[in-house]
Amino acid sequence: MSRTIIWFRRDLRLADHEALSAAAAAADGDEVVGLFVLDPALLGADSKRADSKRARFLLGSLAALNKEMDGNLWVLSGKPAEVVPALATRLETSDVFVTGDFAPFGVRRDAEVASRLDHIGARLRPVGSPYAVAPGTIVNGSGSNYKVFTPFSRAWEQHGWGTPIAQPVVAWTRPERQPDEPYTPAELPEWAKPGERAALDALDRFVDERLAGYGKHRNEPGLDATSRLSAHLRFGTIHPRTILARLDQSLSHERFRTEVAWREFYADVLFHQPKSAWETMQPKMRMMHCDIDAAARKRFDQWARGETGFPLVDAGMRQLLAEGFMHNRVRMVVASFLIKDLHLPWQWGAQYFREQLIDFDLASNNHGWQWVAGTGTDAAPYYRIFNPSAQRDKFDPEGTYVDRWRGDGYSEPMVDHAVERAEALKRLSEI
Repeated sequence: MSRTIIWFRRDLRLADHEALSAAAAAADGDEVVGLFVLDPALLGADSKRADSKRARFLLGSLAALNKEMDGNLWVLSGKPAEVVPALATRLETSDVFVTGDFAPFGVRRDAEVASRLDHIGARLRPVGSPYAVAPGTIVNGSGSNYKVFTPFSRAWEQHGWGTPIAQPVVAWTRPERQPDEPYTPAELPEWAKPGERAALDALDRFVDERLAGYGKHRNEPGLDATSRLSAHLRFGTIHPRTILARLDQSLSHERFRTEVAWREFYADVLFHQPKSAWETMQPKMRMMHCDIDAAARKRFDQWARGETGFPLVDAGMRQLLAEGFMHNRVRMVVASFLIKDLHLPWQWGAQYFREQLIDFDLASNNHGWQWVAGTGTDAAPYYRIFNPSAQRDKFDPEGTYVDRWRGDGYSEPMVDHAVERAEALKRLSEI
């Protein structure tokens, strides 16, 4: 009997899932195989990456999804271009449904899988996206993509998005065998409970308890004022359409909707300019002199350990090490410090965040770093330099956040901010 396959990737949920709904409709009452491929490129070959907090969140989300599917999730290990066609051949499958992937790695992977499926007479069928509006959809009057956030966000809101899709009834195919401990639950911070139900609970708590004050308090890291939904969006345990459906036109709701729009804007930028993930976007800024010698590496390590002597910077880096998360305002401060006080390449910081963050998203993370560096689309000017002491005084005046994460590990400032600010501006003037 031929079976339809739904291949889960960054969409580890059952509700508001376009591709799953399409697969269920195509099956027309017949069984559906729910597949996840543990790709070595996803977890990495080294144990450190495979045991990262992000990997634990992924495995926990798979465990939750498997539970919701009554134990019917197929988890296979290997390269998708080999695993998916092999399974499709064995099950005599003609259709493999997926949520569209618009990031560079996903585009390449899907093209290869589609080509190999075509050779066996099957099809890869992308339906929907991890975004409210799929990258590449929003264009200006001349048909070009937007280069600046504000006009993009206006067009994005005008375009709109559909309402959340109800969870379909699916007759799942029982796995031939249960994999050997593919997603053993592991310790994660309390806020990072994985899975679709955890995501919906987190959304409820945010809307009921904190959303009304979001516009006023979102920049205060000492308060529990943000949604903590970024990891759920990263792995698709919730769809942004589900979140947007809970928002009205009040100020705080509009402010939060704007943050969702930033995520969609950066995904659109990456879709149109894949090299922008790691390449400085503004040509003139590629000439900026950065320090990359052995001494620079030592300064980087000091920054990464949270031993700069600047309380807010150190608190942020220690939160990152402990939780796999950092408050967004603090992300901007620590990024500015690395780039403009230590004069190191923004890519070093982006890569370190990639290693540490549970919610790491290539488009949002790396374009956020380019925003701070003044090198990307819609970037802040390079001469906008965050003063870490002034930022602490403004956004953590009582020291709540600093005391929580910095503890007793005080040290002397590793640099003089005023001197390094002048040096950063001098380097800017040279190009």
